Amino acid sequence: KADLFRYDGKVSAKCFWRHFLFTPGYKYTVWMRTCGYLKVQGWAKWTLYPLVKYILLRCRYKYGIVIPEYTVIGPGLFINRFGGIYVNGDAIIGSNVNFTHGIMLGQQNRGPLAGSPIVGDRVFIAAGAKIIGRIKLGDGSVVGANAVVTKDVPENAVVGGIPAKVLSLKGSEGYINRLAT
Repeated sequence: KADLFRYDGKVSAKCFWRHFLFTPGYKYTVWMRTCGYLKVQGWAKWTLYPLVKYILLRCRYKYGIVIPEYTVIGPGLFINRFGGIYVNGDAIIGSNVNFTHGIMLGQQNRGPLAGSPIVGDRVFIAAGAKIIGRIKLGDGSVVGANAVVTKDVPENAVVGGIPAKVLSLKGSEGYINRLAT
């Protein structure tokens, strides 16, 4: 319901079907969350889960979105544009987060930043941004287009560039609409 609210501003069966049928980011989110739910249900693990997992894999190839069903994601995920979205399954994503096309939340296997990103609440990640390793994006932060984040981002910071640097402390207000509770 929170994801649908982020797309439409209201929750109803009509809104659900409109976005499920015609909004690739929402459709992927529904299949991903359904698959994650069924995976941990004993009664569905060998019946419905394989079918829904197959549908999720088909959506991955069709829309170019790879977010594993076991990824920890808060309510209100909004995928603005589809294509080239890759999220490592060990990443942790807060609530009311916006993704755009071409982003990567990747894993680093060695060094001091070994691990996957931790994304706070109300974060906007712009097109082409790359966040790799155990990087923490503070609540209300913005990652600019094509930025490569190599260090933690403080709360309400706007970062951009390669490597990303703090550009302002205005935060994501105005980028994140219809906050889900």
